[in-house]
Amino acid sequence: MIKYGLAAMVAAAILSGCATTRQDLAGPTVISFDHGATDTLVELGLEDKLVAIPKRGLPDYLDDLAEGRPDAGNLKVPDLDVVRAVAPDLVLVTGRQSESLDDLEAIAEVQDVSLLGDDYREAVRIRVLGLATLYGQYEQAETRLTELWQYVAKERKAIEGNPQVVVVTHNQGNFSLRDEPVVSQLLALGRPAVPAGVEPVTRGTRVFIPVTPAVLAEMAPAHLFVVDRSAAIGDEPLDAETLRQALAAGGAEDVPVTVLSPELWYLSGGGLQSVRLQVQEIVDAL
Repeated sequence: MIKYGLAAMVAAAILSGCATTRQDLAGPTVISFDHGATDTLVELGLEDKLVAIPKRGLPDYLDDLAEGRPDAGNLKVPDLDVVRAVAPDLVLVTGRQSESLDDLEAIAEVQDVSLLGDDYREAVRIRVLGLATLYGQYEQAETRLTELWQYVAKERKAIEGNPQVVVVTHNQGNFSLRDEPVVSQLLALGRPAVPAGVEPVTRGTRVFIPVTPAVLAEMAPAHLFVVDRSAAIGDEPLDAETLRQALAAGGAEDVPVTVLSPELWYLSGGGLQSVRLQVQEIVDAL
């Protein structure tokens, strides 16, 4: 059965007075199928609680965790044999593991750590504090969050002017606009207007706004950022030079293009380490 939500855990910790520091770091052993949750546990000094790691598609900044731990598969398809063998107290999941959820629940307790709601900063806060509460690390987590938001504020001030930027997802040669809250909410960067005639496409419960290099050239952002889904999942990566040439053909030869770290942006995020790394990558490019 999925355990009660992170927001409820945070509220319960505050009301019961259990949001205090414990030094024994008692708490569940974990397999995390969310890299943002994983990097949060590492930042809180709870690395030893991670008993296996989904190694396929593991972002570079978490590479050190792979050594000495069994491979739990990937974020889409957990290796259930490994999960059974290491017998964690808790498995952390998001919607990516929906097809394996029943199987995971038959092995161990499951906690959904998805980021919820439209307020990204608040969603990150609830996730971080909820995870910390499992280990009596609430106060440490509050300190880390304060440090993170101070860093974000400092980097936001370092951005000169008010650049209008566009973030797109690349998938097998196609592009779609990406609403990236690190960019739009944390760094408060605006996006140029989408040209008339560009229509959203609905696939199941998801809505996409497909765009072409010609459309992107018409939008003429101060900077174009690409999250390369294809590269993140092991498909053919984007040829950035081909994209630059297509933009130039549309009269946007002066638009800088930055291909962001694929695994960090497509497979991770929302953690104490990953949010900081993402902010740094955007600000460094600008």
